[in-house]
Amino acid sequence: MHIPSVILGIAIVVLVLLDAFETIVLPRRIRKEFRLSRVFYRRTWEPWRTIAGKIKAPGRRENFLGYFGPLSLIFLLAVWACGLILGFTLLQYGAGDHLQLNGREVTFYALIYHSGETFFTLGYGDIVPTSSLARFLSVLEAGMGFGFLGTVIGYLPTIYSSFSRREIEISMLDERAGSPSTASELLARVGKLGQQDVLDSVFRDWERWAAQVLESHLSYPALSFFRSQHNNQSWLGALTTLLDASALVIAGVDGLRSDQAKLTFAIARHAVVDLSQVVNARYDPNFPDRLPEAQMTQLRQTLKERGVVLREGPAFEQKLAHLRSMYEPYAQSIARNLFITLPPWIHDEKRKDNWQAGPWDRIIQARGLAVLGQKVNPIAEIDDHF
Repeated sequence: MHIPSVILGIAIVVLVLLDAFETIVLPRRIRKEFRLSRVFYRRTWEPWRTIAGKIKAPGRRENFLGYFGPLSLIFLLAVWACGLILGFTLLQYGAGDHLQLNGREVTFYALIYHSGETFFTLGYGDIVPTSSLARFLSVLEAGMGFGFLGTVIGYLPTIYSSFSRREIEISMLDERAGSPSTASELLARVGKLGQQDVLDSVFRDWERWAAQVLESHLSYPALSFFRSQHNNQSWLGALTTLLDASALVIAGVDGLRSDQAKLTFAIARHAVVDLSQVVNARYDPNFPDRLPEAQMTQLRQTLKERGVVLREGPAFEQKLAHLRSMYEPYAQSIARNLFITLPPWIHDEKRKDNWQAGPWDRIIQARGLAVLGQKVNPIAEIDDHF
């Protein structure tokens, strides 16, 4: 018996099983200095993000980044499977005798093959364990492989179900807060004087959405790397818009109460703080100001023109600055780590919502104007939000 091989094999099997259990089965996040899946994502995401940074076209860059989340799941499962196969190979090498059908010597590389066919329950029978311990290990590995594959089959639908629930609400934000979403647009559309119930209803819905994002992304951290289905939307962008809008209402909007906004701000802030730890974000005091004084003046004026009046004075400014300091550093750190563009507080110019843009719109418009005798160039840049 080769004791070092047995010890190393046991260590690898336990490490992989524990990591897979904590990632797939255990519905909570475990903090550990060394965790296989954590190391895997750090070592794969960094080069992927570096390559993405060299792609100049925003659409192509988003498409490239969008591959990482699903591919990472496949490769992580492959890493776990290879780890278990290697661990049982070391156990078989250190603890048992084997025979090969044609009488050749069973080498370590042959045992890797034997471990692989046992794990995936192929059962060719060309390598046969002869000792009791080796037979026990073969049965154990076959059962573990069967259970592993079954768990994986259940894991992937759960991930995509959580992703689907997240994206439904993000898509619905388009008609409420624009594309990309902004706090100014959200308040202008649903925060006018006399629309308290409408605003509270929106905040209540997004309070629940923020809690769902917090729960799902803590349970399945890989979801953080899944990109939204439109290039100008993201889970972090929606969360930041929600925090921006609720912060403005809490700081003070004439005619609006802030009770529901405070509840929404609390859970959204909880989500952004906890998820910054999930993606291993780092604080940077040199992040640019998302709301400089000139833009704040523009925000105040634009909202006033659309029926939403922000309060004035030092009390408003100090309260808003305090609220922003509670979440903006976390959101900006996550955005830099995941290569996500945070939404502005207000757009410099009017933009179409995603529902208003389509690849045939300009041609249809040109045809309609041609009927009226007006000339228009139908060959123009198409609004592309995919």
